[in-house]
Amino acid sequence: MIADAPSCANAATGLSEAEASERLALHGPNVLEARQRRALVLQLLARFKNPLVILLLAASTMEAATGDFVSASIIMVMVALSVTMDFVQEHRAGRAADKLRKAASVRASVVRDGKIREVPAEEVVSGDVVLLSAGDLVPADGTLLEARDLFLNQALLTGEPYPVEKRPGPSGDPGEVAAATGTVFMGTSVVSGSGRAVVTQTGSRTSIGQIGLALTRRTLPTAFESGTKNFGLLILRLAMLMVLFVIFVNLIRDRPWLETFLFAIALAVGLTPELLPMVVSVTLARGAMRMSSRKVLVKRLAAIHDLGSMDVLCTDKTGTLTEARIKLDQHLDAQGRESARVLELAYLNSQFETGLRSPMDEAILRHEEVDVRAWEKIDEVPFDFERRRVSVLVGRSHTRLLVIKGAFEDILELSTQYEANGPTELRPIDDATRRALVERFEALGREGYRVLGIAWKAEAPECQHIVIRDEMNLVFAGFAVFEDPPKESAGATMRGLAEVGVSVVIVTGDNELVAQHVCRHVGVPIRGVLTGIELQSLDEQALEARVETTNLFCRLNPAQKDRVILAFKKRGHVVGYLGDGINDAPSLHSADVGISVDGAVDVAKDAADLILLDRDLAVVKEGVLEGRRTLGNIIKYILMGTSSNFGNMFSMAGASVFLPFLPMLPMQILVNNFLYDVSEVPIPTDKVDDAFVARPHRWGMAFIRKFMMVIGPVSSVFDFATFFLLLRLFPRNERLFHTGWFVESLATQVLVIFIIRTQGNPLRTRPSRPLLLTSLAVVALAVLLPFTTIGAKIGFEPLPMAFFAILVPLVVTYLATVELVKRWFYRHHVLA
Repeated sequence: MIADAPSCANAATGLSEAEASERLALHGPNVLEARQRRALVLQLLARFKNPLVILLLAASTMEAATGDFVSASIIMVMVALSVTMDFVQEHRAGRAADKLRKAASVRASVVRDGKIREVPAEEVVSGDVVLLSAGDLVPADGTLLEARDLFLNQALLTGEPYPVEKRPGPSGDPGEVAAATGTVFMGTSVVSGSGRAVVTQTGSRTSIGQIGLALTRRTLPTAFESGTKNFGLLILRLAMLMVLFVIFVNLIRDRPWLETFLFAIALAVGLTPELLPMVVSVTLARGAMRMSSRKVLVKRLAAIHDLGSMDVLCTDKTGTLTEARIKLDQHLDAQGRESARVLELAYLNSQFETGLRSPMDEAILRHEEVDVRAWEKIDEVPFDFERRRVSVLVGRSHTRLLVIKGAFEDILELSTQYEANGPTELRPIDDATRRALVERFEALGREGYRVLGIAWKAEAPECQHIVIRDEMNLVFAGFAVFEDPPKESAGATMRGLAEVGVSVVIVTGDNELVAQHVCRHVGVPIRGVLTGIELQSLDEQALEARVETTNLFCRLNPAQKDRVILAFKKRGHVVGYLGDGINDAPSLHSADVGISVDGAVDVAKDAADLILLDRDLAVVKEGVLEGRRTLGNIIKYILMGTSSNFGNMFSMAGASVFLPFLPMLPMQILVNNFLYDVSEVPIPTDKVDDAFVARPHRWGMAFIRKFMMVIGPVSSVFDFATFFLLLRLFPRNERLFHTGWFVESLATQVLVIFIIRTQGNPLRTRPSRPLLLTSLAVVALAVLLPFTTIGAKIGFEPLPMAFFAILVPLVVTYLATVELVKRWFYRHHVLA
């Protein structure tokens, strides 16, 4: 809060022009400046800090150094595409913040040197006294000095459609926007009335300015970013250990250092998942295409992966779970029964009212058309915010009826009778009746409804004019009950998400009664409730503990919503956020995956990763399942590549210790690795187990490491058995040894894909046709390559038929063993 704001004593004269100029120079213009962003080149270079990117670039350099320029080029292209996508995503976040700057491009009425002046909103400074009237946009955050019937629309910050009354005086914590009755906020609009406020915060220091800053802040890494980084570190460590081990052993054995170095480099390349960027990109692109057919725009491909990993979906209430449009839900008589009479009276009042028409009036007239052609308007006492009601005198033939609609408490206070059975049976309102009416009103409030009282009074046939004192001795007719109705699809969507392991958390700026009412309607059971005031008193550790037991957060400002999202992420959850307002933008930016709708404000759509083009929330569940299929195929590639590559590279590293020659030449290793990669190219087309899709998963590094350490050695055992057989068959023929080991290595690596691709029985879950045909073709090519001139140039020789007689049972036994070990592994380990 700015300390040198003017007191009420000099509010009439405001600042002097000299003071205003000084403050403008000191604090800067009243615009929503984003934080200073790094140069584009620096933003791009920062993308290369990921360990997996570093590892792939190193592998590309090594491939080029050994003469394999085709593989080097492929890796470079894949890395460039991956880095470019990340860079575009960061740049887009800055563009979302830029949208907010337009909110200040208005003019404001300020008091300077005792005179009212119109100045550009950019020139408003802290301490300025601004004048507000109906239709104005508030130019900056400020404290009210005076107000007359001042109602503001704060949907920009809270998302709530109801106008909020503002009045001078203490308003609690200004950070809790919904409860700050004595504070006005930049960018909100004046619905009615007038006021005078002293500016306390301008530009990026305002509430809406903080949203802009939040959009440019670097958030915690998403699940996808964390997964790729941790996986890259794992492979990098293994590659370095293997290279150092091979170089150390072979130098001790006094082998040529250049050949040893190239062999070690080839092993490191063989361990590197060169095709991971391609597999990820193609898999994500296929997912995006399938989601586009469901009218979902995917703005960040990696968001599909994050959607599949998501186990917590935080959502704003208004506009996502509800229609963001006030609806007349019930019209009840004094006994709580549906009443056409109450609807007729409410319709008469709203139809003939000529003053300010509230959202409730629009809801009444939209609810059901009532024939009021026989009535004519005679007079009116307009609505004002002190009386909180509007009275309309209508007549037909010789009847005059004063119809009044307004705040229930005031209407009841003015009523002496009530309709017991329509207008023909009136009874006095005694204490018991009054208590019963109040209890009914409070019960409706607890259910989340907004309620108006409806009353009437018969006037003399000759009455042509009414005044406020005529609003006495009324007949209470009943209640007009309003709600912001839940979306028809929201309930089924929330239940569907819960069925697939996604916990739904409501994060709203509305009060807890309304929020609980909406939750009941959409089928979200309440585990715990936390309000913005309570949240304000919690430190980060306490909040992280509370989020595990709470799924309804109410009366939150945008910064508090953001804190909830980050608390879930720090607890290890993968978090999605569904919202469509400016107040939702920071949370959309901070979540692992931000989801918005086509009708959302531009800032929300820019901050989101996915946009639902037809506002059908049911597609969110479909997106979750699609994300899991995508993640399933990525995990397949990782498990296949790490276990097979690790086993084979470990075998070659170990064999170099006791063999009198290298188990395979560097170029042969690279060809082996290239053909294996080709066999895995169709993985994005493969099916995913139903059991995997049924619940959320993520890149579990501990699980991947254990799988690699269990399945890899199985491969190594059979590799060493192959070494023994090859040494017996070809004791002094180095070229035949290389050829036999190349064929066996590639056959076992490729065919084990069909075992590892599913947790179940590989004979029952069929692979996709492209994966099946490509894998078999690669194995056939490996068998035939030694019989070609290309194979001879690489250092291979044709193998005798005796070798194949041994190879077939060896491969079959290997596959059967891997299947048994795999089943044991999945009984004892579960992917997170």
